[in-house]
Amino acid sequence: MLVNSPSAVNLVAIVILSRGKCGLSTCTTRYLVAMAAADLLVIVTEVILYQINYHYFPVCFLNVTSVCIVLRVLSRIVINCSVWFTVTFTFDRFVAICCQKLKIRYCTAKTATVVVVTTAALFCLKNGPLYFSYGPRMVINNVPWFCYPKPSYFTDPGWVAFDWMDIVLTPFLPFAVIMLLNALTVRHILMANRVRKGLRGQGKAENRSDPEMESRRRSMVLLFSISGSFVLLWLTNVGEFIYYQVTGVGTGGNDSEIVFAYVGYLLRNFSCCTNTFIYAVTQSKFREQVVRAVHYPVTSVLRSTGSIVLWAKRKTCVESGL
Repeated sequence: MLVNSPSAVNLVAIVILSRGKCGLSTCTTRYLVAMAAADLLVIVTEVILYQINYHYFPVCFLNVTSVCIVLRVLSRIVINCSVWFTVTFTFDRFVAICCQKLKIRYCTAKTATVVVVTTAALFCLKNGPLYFSYGPRMVINNVPWFCYPKPSYFTDPGWVAFDWMDIVLTPFLPFAVIMLLNALTVRHILMANRVRKGLRGQGKAENRSDPEMESRRRSMVLLFSISGSFVLLWLTNVGEFIYYQVTGVGTGGNDSEIVFAYVGYLLRNFSCCTNTFIYAVTQSKFREQVVRAVHYPVTSVLRSTGSIVLWAKRKTCVESGL
């Protein structure tokens, strides 16, 4: 039940956001749906099909080498997509807030769809070669089992360069891009608010409502909550990689290093479960839709029960001649 909870949460987010009744623009909604879908796939491939299978079902068809390799490649693809959909969402909000002329052409549903599909396609192509980097860990009765990187993956210059490119793309470059865009967005909003207050003659003592500033505030809260959560939850994983590169001893030297690596891995996967809670905290209309979704089965059952009771009463009356 606990395992299925994150999956259910992401499914709820996808359904509610897809209905388009959360007060968000169409392009923003499409980015958020893409992020929720990628997060759901990460949970399915990385947690359910890999971790749970590894710990509780050590010998099943998922451990056959060919299937194992496909799952490993698919897991890498969806993790990359989950990270970079956050980047594309951050860039979309940056354009919407800071680039008013570009906003008209860029912040559209069509552009959001093209960006999401292109990003997913590029990472499918980028991770395709990984299929050839794995080999079986053992062969039993002529059946290859499990999958493990081939020795050449750690020594061949091409694979070493590929591994470094993968690390740079996820998550170092996203870290830098998100932090830069957020800094530029904050700078623009502070300057725009200062100018707007001056034009409206709004001094410190006055507190007149401004719909434009309120809209910017909501956009900032949503943007910084999602991107900030991503940075914080990936930070331990990044720190573990930097530690490995600086010391050159890996994470298997002692218990503390192993725990540090597993905590980073845990937090990285947990980042795929937080966005829905962020929507619920920062978006009042999203909360309203969640409440309606929860109430709908109950009201439907009560309505159906009432109809059945009414029908039964009428039938009884007709049969008794009343």
